[in-house]
Amino acid sequence: MMNNWINAVNWPKGGLVPVVTQDYSSNVILMVAWMNRKALIATVTSGEAVYWSRSRKRLWRKGEESGHIQKIKSIHLDCDEDCLLLTVEQIGGVACHTGRQSCFFNKLENDRWLVIAPVIKDLTEIYKK
Repeated sequence: MMNNWINAVNWPKGGLVPVVTQDYSSNVILMVAWMNRKALIATVTSGEAVYWSRSRKRLWRKGEESGHIQKIKSIHLDCDEDCLLLTVEQIGGVACHTGRQSCFFNKLENDRWLVIAPVIKDLTEIYKK
């Protein structure tokens, strides 16, 4: 009975639902990722965002390499019960692996993609490997 909330999610055959992640104070959309049941349970349990990495084929704790973790403020389920919205405190102000606040830094203008957001943190500072 305790985990009835997890069964309310309309999990598709592949087991992954999209997750929109938004900064709780500025409302900026930071990123879109994927979660399976284990990732959602780990997120709820830890209070920090845990996603399913399709490229790594494993659970991925946001910030596990960069230190830019996402502290959960709230979790919402959409009306079709097949998409999640996380509101988070983005530690370090950087959500994108490019060193920007948001992954949505390209804007379509006059049939061209323009970079509209600066790099906040140099990649050599983020990924020291």
